[in-house]
Amino acid sequence: MSKKIGWIGLGRMGEAMVTKLLKAGHTVHVWNRTAAKAVHLAEYGAVIEKAKIDLASCEVVFTMVSTTDDLKEVLFGPGGLVTGSKKPQVVVDSSSISQEGSVEIREQLESLGVAYLCSPVSGNAKVAKAGKLLQVASGPKELYDMVEPYLQAMARKVMWVGEGELARIWKIAHNTMFGVIIQNLCEITVLAEKAGIPRHIFLESINDSVLGSMYTKYKTPMLTNLTFDQVTFTPKLLLKDMDLGMNAAKAHGVPMPAAAATRESIARMVGHGLDHIDFAVLLLETAKDAGIELTPDNVPMSDGLS
Repeated sequence: MSKKIGWIGLGRMGEAMVTKLLKAGHTVHVWNRTAAKAVHLAEYGAVIEKAKIDLASCEVVFTMVSTTDDLKEVLFGPGGLVTGSKKPQVVVDSSSISQEGSVEIREQLESLGVAYLCSPVSGNAKVAKAGKLLQVASGPKELYDMVEPYLQAMARKVMWVGEGELARIWKIAHNTMFGVIIQNLCEITVLAEKAGIPRHIFLESINDSVLGSMYTKYKTPMLTNLTFDQVTFTPKLLLKDMDLGMNAAKAHGVPMPAAAATRESIARMVGHGLDHIDFAVLLLETAKDAGIELTPDNVPMSDGLS
């Protein structure tokens, strides 16, 4: 039997994921800080709640917010989800937060009798809408088994990686690689273009090589036509994730020179005020450093998702 489901956080990712749940036939009670972002979900059957504490009557509540502090605020802050007499059975968090912050949240929730599962994802909102997310979870295995049907409704594949906060380490490692790949992809694309290979041809060839991936394919239209206003993820959020990666590397004694260099490159972008458009604008910064000015190729390119 389907449980009563709640959802907090309707940014680009949260909105795409909860829409998948709704389209799979689940009734979901939703709350978002900016209420207007939730209204259209009523068309798919969502129940719009005025306050996050109203979701406490749900058995399972999913959260998808930006930072550790944001998650603590929606859970434990004034009017927070678990601050009333009634509390959900389970909180499933899909945010990208630190391992240490996740431990604190788990301890506080469990002290209140609320179970907690970490369940970050691989993919952006476009990937989510295409039904191609990977969802990775950690925490008690019996808890994962209970919520797995809801995870399956949002992803092409779901995986349990172990107890505790291991999914946080997975996500931190994943997003660190995410940053390093875009750094290198921008560098080699500028190299190829400056040497004379048209940008769209080079990117198509990389996508069709052994190095191509879902990631390189879905960034190709943007890198080809310089449509960085079509935001999937901002430099500021990527910098936050690179910092999580470097902090984890320090904590575990793992040298990561490529990630360290990438972190500085992303920090420079944010310092230049480029924190409101897509992180792939790194291509333009790399081109400037190489002494060239890029223009859109104006060539239709597949993102591999549709």
